[in-house]
Amino acid sequence: MSAAKEPLPLLQIEEAVKRFPMPQGILDRLAGRPPRAVNALNGVNLAVRRGETVGIVGESGCGKSTLARCLVRLHELDDGRIRFDGKDVAEYRGAERRAFNRRVQMIFQDPYSSLNPRMRVRQILGEALSVHRVRPPAEIPGRIAELLELVRLPQDAADRFPHEFSGGQRQRIGIARALAVEPDVLVADELVSALDVSVQAQVVNLLLQLQEELHLTVVFVAHDLRLVRHISHRVAVMYLGKVIEVGPTEALFTAPRHPYTKALLDAAPELDPTRRTRVAAARGELPSPLDLPQGCLFNTRCPHAFDRCFAERPILTPRGPEHRAACHLTDFGLPQADPASVAAVAAPAPLSL
Repeated sequence: MSAAKEPLPLLQIEEAVKRFPMPQGILDRLAGRPPRAVNALNGVNLAVRRGETVGIVGESGCGKSTLARCLVRLHELDDGRIRFDGKDVAEYRGAERRAFNRRVQMIFQDPYSSLNPRMRVRQILGEALSVHRVRPPAEIPGRIAELLELVRLPQDAADRFPHEFSGGQRQRIGIARALAVEPDVLVADELVSALDVSVQAQVVNLLLQLQEELHLTVVFVAHDLRLVRHISHRVAVMYLGKVIEVGPTEALFTAPRHPYTKALLDAAPELDPTRRTRVAAARGELPSPLDLPQGCLFNTRCPHAFDRCFAERPILTPRGPEHRAACHLTDFGLPQADPASVAAVAAPAPLSL
């Protein structure tokens, strides 16, 4: 008897490439120099299953936010494809495109600039409901009340302006606006990075509760490893516009299989002074995305680099159950722990700060 066929991922990113052309000066044009471009995404491969949270981490400038914006088609890919429910999103037109925009929603990083300051909360939420025709006009006031209750805001918030709320409350309004159109996927780009530490836990716990309650799929982009570990089922690590490791959260955090992932984890601050280290996590500076290294993108900073790393770019290969890494050192990370022995990730408990 054959094994049951694994369902298709809800989101499938295949060799995604995005470049941003640089302005060309007069001297460059006269000299006949070719135009230059920032290589923001360099062949990203990632699958997101229905109902899971995938955390995306990496240094500033690694392409996390660009990938998030490509997922919701705020940027269009230069090469590669993004599939939603098995279909290339670049092929969506008309009603299909509008349906995709409704099913995949983004929550932006800055709650201070992502809300129209001249609109009351009732108008902000009502606009999303009416544009996408999610509810008949007569039902919109009731739906606004439901959304405010869903994100734990008082009913009188509907008649106030965004400037009358704190940062955490504004982010809740942003979440309510995204949920208004009843999406399947939420793309959270640095959801809490603009908030005080005291309210970050409240917003993250709210997202966890909403995911369970509404059966959402979440792509959680962040640089805070502690938050990513708390909220994610799987984690993808990006470096210079490429996913270089992806795996179950606890397997990746306890037994990283790529030198860059280990460097990121070593660089994370420790509250326990006895566990702090003065050893540099990764030597050197991040290379310019205008001029990518040949071979492995991490070879200029990797203490383990050898000849093959400077000649051939590694691809993601299996390193354990659902765990893959793009590294020529196939045994990297094995002395610490075997990912096959790491238990499955349990349901996350509420976060406290």
